[in-house]
Amino acid sequence: MALQIQEVDRVEILTLQDNFIDIAAHDGTAMVQRPSTVDASGSRVSILAEHGFSAVVGLETGGRARKALFDFGFSEKGALQNARTLGVDLAGIEAMVLSHGHIDHHGGLPAFAESLGGRGLELVLHPAAFRSSRYIKHSGDSRSPLPAPDRAQLEKAGVRVATSRTPCALLDGALLFLGEIPKRTDFEKGMLKARYEEGGVEKFDPIEDDSAVVAHVRGKGLVVLSGCAHSGIVNTVAYAREVTGVEQLFAVMGGFHLTGADFEPVIGQTTAALKALNPDYIVPTHCTGRKASAQIEREMPEKFLLNMSGTKMVFAA
Repeated sequence: MALQIQEVDRVEILTLQDNFIDIAAHDGTAMVQRPSTVDASGSRVSILAEHGFSAVVGLETGGRARKALFDFGFSEKGALQNARTLGVDLAGIEAMVLSHGHIDHHGGLPAFAESLGGRGLELVLHPAAFRSSRYIKHSGDSRSPLPAPDRAQLEKAGVRVATSRTPCALLDGALLFLGEIPKRTDFEKGMLKARYEEGGVEKFDPIEDDSAVVAHVRGKGLVVLSGCAHSGIVNTVAYAREVTGVEQLFAVMGGFHLTGADFEPVIGQTTAALKALNPDYIVPTHCTGRKASAQIEREMPEKFLLNMSGTKMVFAA
C-alpha cells in the first residue's frame, strides 16, 4: 500500500555543502540559482566546498513554507558556516534528517545540534546509522575508520532522535523519509570494502541505514534527494515510486556513489537505468564522481543540472 504524500507547489534544495564550487560560472537561471560573491553589505564572501553533503530542503504549499535540514557535511563547521554566509534562517528549520552514518554526512551535526537542538528538533535516521566500529578495508591490515554520530551528545544538546527502518512522513506529510531501501538491481552491490566489527568479528557492512527524502510537486512528479545512495540510486528511485505510488519523476538529485575504481564499471548500467526512469532533471552531487557525472551529462544533456556548494535548485509546479 502506498504511503500518502502531500503535493507541494514548490521544492527548493539549497546545497550548504558539496564537493565543488565555481564562483566564476555565471550560469544561473530561475531554476539553478548560484550564490553571490558579496553579502548584503557589499563585503566579499566565500562558499566552502568539501568532500561532504548538506542541504536545506524548502517546501511551499499554498503560500506556506516549511524547511528541513538534510545531512550536515564533513567538517565540524563548514556547512554551518556556509548556511550563515548564505543567510539561511536556521530558526525556520522544523526537522532534521541524516541520510546515513558516514562522517562526510554527519561531521557537522554536533554544530547544527548546538545551534538548533535547544528547540527540541527531531532528527530522523535509520538506527544502523549509529553502528560503531565501521571502516573501509584496504589491502592488508590498512583501513580507514568511519566514526558514527554520538547519540548521547545529540540528546544532550536537546535533539530528539527518532530512528526508523520504514518510510515515515515529515512536515505533516509534505516530505517523506524512505527508511531502509531494498536492494533489487543486480549491479548496485553497495560498497564492497565496507566493514564493521561486532564481538571482535569482522563483518561486511551493507550500509542499510542509507536513505533519501522525497517530495511530490503538483503536476510534475517526485523530487528524490539521496545522500550517497549506497543502496543504489536506481534502487532508491524505484523504492520512492513504490512507497508513494507516484510514477512520474520531476528530479533525481544527490550522491550516486559512482566514483573510484570499484564503482566505475557500473557507470554505464546506472546511466542507462536512469535514462529509462526518465526524470525531467538529474542533479549528481558529492560522491557521484567526475567520470559518472560527465557520462550522465553526455547522455542526458537536456536533463543534467550542475550542482555546487551554495546553489539553490528550484523545482516548481
